[in-house]
Amino acid sequence: MPNLPNSETSAPADIQPTAIRAHLNKLDRRQWSLWSAALMVILLLTVGVASFAFPGILTREQETYSFYLNQAVRGLVGLVLLFIVYLVYQQVLIARLHGQLARQIESLAKVENLATEVYKLAALDQLTGLYNRRSGEQRLSQEINRAQRYGRPLTVLLLDLDGLKQVNDKYGHAAGDAMLKKFAERVQRAIRGSDLAVRLGGDEFMAVLPECRLEEVHHVLDRIDGVVIEVNAEQIPCRFSCGWTDYNPGETAHELVKRADDLLYANKRAGKDPAPVMPPDVVPQTAP
Repeated sequence: MPNLPNSETSAPADIQPTAIRAHLNKLDRRQWSLWSAALMVILLLTVGVASFAFPGILTREQETYSFYLNQAVRGLVGLVLLFIVYLVYQQVLIARLHGQLARQIESLAKVENLATEVYKLAALDQLTGLYNRRSGEQRLSQEINRAQRYGRPLTVLLLDLDGLKQVNDKYGHAAGDAMLKKFAERVQRAIRGSDLAVRLGGDEFMAVLPECRLEEVHHVLDRIDGVVIEVNAEQIPCRFSCGWTDYNPGETAHELVKRADDLLYANKRAGKDPAPVMPPDVVPQTAP
């Protein structure tokens, strides 16, 4: 299945789930630091009490020793009580923030999943997982603008499954769907990550190939060729017709697809065995 663009499915940068999780980790670290500080304060206070008591022990002055010790214990108890109140207050705040952030993460996860599902319904073909016609046409227009701006090659490859109707009639629509899905998977694997595979509808597919020259398309076709599905222990090859052409500066997406479509149907009429009809000045390649 194609990768979904991040801009379509992710939450705004200031409420990203990953950022909230980072804040939760900071809160956890703050809890540990508070407890560490508590232990440190208690140790320091204990050292302070010992420092008050130690001179009395050395001089053996009982009254002075008792006075300093009583004052130190009172001070210690007061400071410990204040620090405990502060710790409890901080823990309440941390627990409250922790709960709020956890609820936000859960809500954002639900929204993100819902947005992803909505995007899939709007942009992808539900049977094959490829981009649908609308998304493919939008991406093709973007690639045409890019090719025209930077003067880079752009090729459109159209594919048409042969015999799909016969497979549906003979083996049932489940077999036809299996053929479409298997062929779509092969097309997706045959192209690069920067390319786009589209199901135009029915048995028609399109591959948008940015920065791919006409003479390089046969590499894609070689990787697509040889798809076979198994139905009732019978091997059924997925044969297809193809037509491809490159972008001419100034033409529209419709005009580009129309030229590729004309070549596809010229190849289809010519049959599978003859060499396909090619655009001018292109070395013929063996058609599948």
